Amino acid sequence: MVAPPDNDVLWARALHLTHHDGSPALQGVSLGVREGEILAVSGPRGSGKTTLLRCLSGQLAAGRGEVWFNSVPVHTMTPLHRERLRRDRFGWIDPAPVLVPELNVWENTALPLMLRGVGRRRAKTAALEWLERLDVGDVTRKRPHELRQTQRQRVCIARALAPAPTVLFADEPTAPLHRADRAHVLRTLTTAARSHGITVVLATHDPDTAALADRTVSLLDGRRVKTVHLPPVPESEGRAACSLSV
Repeated sequence: MVAPPDNDVLWARALHLTHHDGSPALQGVSLGVREGEILAVSGPRGSGKTTLLRCLSGQLAAGRGEVWFNSVPVHTMTPLHRERLRRDRFGWIDPAPVLVPELNVWENTALPLMLRGVGRRRAKTAALEWLERLDVGDVTRKRPHELRQTQRQRVCIARALAPAPTVLFADEPTAPLHRADRAHVLRTLTTAARSHGITVVLATHDPDTAALADRTVSLLDGRRVKTVHLPPVPESEGRAACSLSV
């Protein structure tokens, strides 16, 4: 087992993972992510982007290979230690917004901070700040069922940013948003990440989203490839087939 480079906050080597049906999900994927970098993982649907993010974040254990965070081997951690790592150091944004229905907007946003032991008043202050930045400061006392889909996703993004994670994993974070909203939300996310020194690993099939990253890694059928040429994503979120070049 060889330790990763010192300047990589995340480092993965030769990740292999197989689906339950026996088909390959990841086939020898290796990469490094530098501290403070915004890395886009690009590729069509089914290329392994979400699986790679789940392995890097400790949600999923690869069948073979290594994952390191700040020179600590995540792949040898127990499930409990991986859960603590995700709680204390990582943030996650899903493609579809998932909020606790019993909590209002600011409580949902402050929840990760309070789970880390931050006091309620301090957690609320941080939550309200991020909700304002993401243009949902006027719905802080509403419950999730009272929000539009785009508002719920903005709340989820605020919730992920509020604890200032070391690494933020964003899996198609603007998928539920209209095209007019995507650019603003992505600018907020990337600007916040850079100003707070947050490393971002961003999965996307949208070339406009990938263009905001410092660097892009392309996947196809679970393998790293040199290029994946994707057409612009239409308002219908790109249901048409993608044109690929490997």
